[in-house]
Amino acid sequence: MVKPDVNHRDTETQRKFMILSPRTRMRLLGLLPLIFFMAQADHYWRIGQLGHMFWMCNIGNLLLAIGLFFEKARVVRLAAIWMIPGLLVWFVYVVLTWGMFLTSTLAHVGGLAVAVIALGKYRMDRTAWLWAFGWYLVVQLLSRLFTARDLNVNLAHAVQPGWERAFQSYWTFWITLTVVAAILLWLSGLLLWSIWPADGLDHRADAAV
Repeated sequence: MVKPDVNHRDTETQRKFMILSPRTRMRLLGLLPLIFFMAQADHYWRIGQLGHMFWMCNIGNLLLAIGLFFEKARVVRLAAIWMIPGLLVWFVYVVLTWGMFLTSTLAHVGGLAVAVIALGKYRMDRTAWLWAFGWYLVVQLLSRLFTARDLNVNLAHAVQPGWERAFQSYWTFWITLTVVAAILLWLSGLLLWSIWPADGLDHRADAAV
């Protein structure tokens, strides 16, 4: 009996992937953040806390997947901008407290890795952070309307535990949070723009909004 040549099959699979057009490969890349999103959804569904899917990092993977599938530069950019502050917040409030979990790590580290690859094509412009900020306001409103108060998704219901002494009113906290979010998004966009500037380099990507 002849044993199958596994190495040959792997080489053939790689060859078939490489003959795909760069455009098709970039669109297929969108499968990764979609998988990350679905893995997180499965985790939260199992523990009865699907409301956590409204966190900016989780829903950002879905947004990134949509941007890649439909070749929307603006969508890819605003999703990418959120990956950096999202990673920082996740590390401080999740990793340092609870440790690292597979699906959570994929959503944050994997999502950022995919965004970096995608920006190699779609680049970053200097106004994308404004779209990311607008997206944040929309998702925070949806979080307040459709998620349980005890989950406090995107801090849309109450002051972050540990900050109660600094903020006597939730709305004072919210204004401060919103200003800090805007600054972080601007810095994130500036950093990504300094690495992958779109201005005058990729008009076709800018047109795909």
